Amino acid sequence: MSEDFPAGSAEFGGAERDESRALDSVMAERHRLLSLAFRMMGTLADAEDVVQETYARWYRLEPEQRDEIAVPAAWLMRVASRISLDLLGSARARRETYVGQWLPEPVPADLFADTAKAPLNSGHLAADPLERVTLDDAVSMALLTVLEAMTPAERVTFVLHDVFGVPFDEIAAVVGRSAAATRQLATSARRHVRRGRRAQVSPHQHDEVVRAFRDATVGGDIEELLRVLAPDVELRVDGGGFVNAAPQVVRGSDHVARWFMGVLRKQPALRLERRDTADGLGYILRAEGHRYGMATFDVGDDGVTKVWLMLNPMKLTNWSLDQQQPPQ
Repeated sequence: MSEDFPAGSAEFGGAERDESRALDSVMAERHRLLSLAFRMMGTLADAEDVVQETYARWYRLEPEQRDEIAVPAAWLMRVASRISLDLLGSARARRETYVGQWLPEPVPADLFADTAKAPLNSGHLAADPLERVTLDDAVSMALLTVLEAMTPAERVTFVLHDVFGVPFDEIAAVVGRSAAATRQLATSARRHVRRGRRAQVSPHQHDEVVRAFRDATVGGDIEELLRVLAPDVELRVDGGGFVNAAPQVVRGSDHVARWFMGVLRKQPALRLERRDTADGLGYILRAEGHRYGMATFDVGDDGVTKVWLMLNPMKLTNWSLDQQQPPQ
């Protein structure tokens, strides 16, 4: 009996270790799942809901059912994608009654670093750099706003294939289409991306223009501000009903410049503190020790083309006032 005990103990301990390793591998996917769900949904709160429901479904499986899943990470991704697809329809309905303009949530530049892992040997992705652009800026406001113009099926297909490199035959099972129809969804989604993109500038040029915008705004120099704004610049402000915000898109350099000058006149204590965002240099708006908003920018050859101003406090939780940043 004494000889049997160590063997039984080792067997039990081995099973326990295997179960622990399996749990660790499943939970290790959480950040990547959150990255996927955020790209699908556009806000971290909605993404968290998707991830929680994904894990709830995993743990509702019987142990024997989980054992039959050869690649848990792939199963989790498929389930998260299906949940996102289901939720996108209701999310659109909610946004129709949203107070003012709805914007995706701005996030720090490195929040989801190295989470998009499209296969390097995919000839399709390598063929056209425009189709791979999301591997560099998949969580930027520039792309997230384009994703909002897609149908739920286009968005899920685009994110799964062009960002995460999931094959079309697997995506077909998620969106309930044939593989051929899923390819067409991806093609349609890429057309949205191309239409939504202007001539891109280097990160250095982007940040130089944004710094000039900040200096002109804070300095009250409307002539200089007009010089750094593209003639057809657009300003979108999301207040979420919590703060007063422009209810419609503000278009044109003159209107946008005067809008910002008006804000500074009303709030002379407002400060713009730099932050690194997924779009490049951006600014936290701070007033009397309180976080007031977050400004991110799209820049083209003719200057700032888009300003996204997030004032909804529910979408600013990832931005603290005490982050250490380099000088202006």
